[in-house]
Amino acid sequence: MASKNSLRIAQQAEDIFERRLRATLELTHPGSFVAIEPVSGDHFLGATLSEAGAAAHLAHPRKPAFIMRIGQKTAVHIGAMK
Repeated sequence: MASKNSLRIAQQAEDIFERRLRATLELTHPGSFVAIEPVSGDHFLGATLSEAGAAAHLAHPRKPAFIMRIGQKTAVHIGAMK
């Protein structure tokens, strides 16, 4: 189960995505990953989850970021897909 702090970070990042980023990024970067640092509102794109996360960590090494896949309900799928 996610901590209250993790849930808060996720909600803040999702709000930023909805208000400021979705319209543009779904057209220009579908399927890419975006890491959002919710305090600053900074966002970082990557072709992979690791790439987006590394860019966020480089810019904000002591702050958590929330990573999502643009245009998808989930960032990654685990297990077999039918």
